[in-house]
Amino acid sequence: MYGFIWRKLPGPKWLKAIEALILFFLVVAFLFKIGFPWLDENTGINDITIE
Repeated sequence: MYGFIWRKLPGPKWLKAIEALILFFLVVAFLFKIGFPWLDENTGINDITIE
C-alpha cells in the first residue's frame, strides 16, 4: 500500500517525502476532528461503569 502511494506521488524523492508527511498529518487530523468523535458518540465505548 505504501509503495503504491509512493509511486503515485509526483516529483523527486525529497518532494515525495514532504507530500507523504502532509498526507500523514491530514489523515491524523481527520481522525482526531471527525473519526474519533464520531466513533465515541456511536459506539458507547465510554458508557462502561464499575460499581
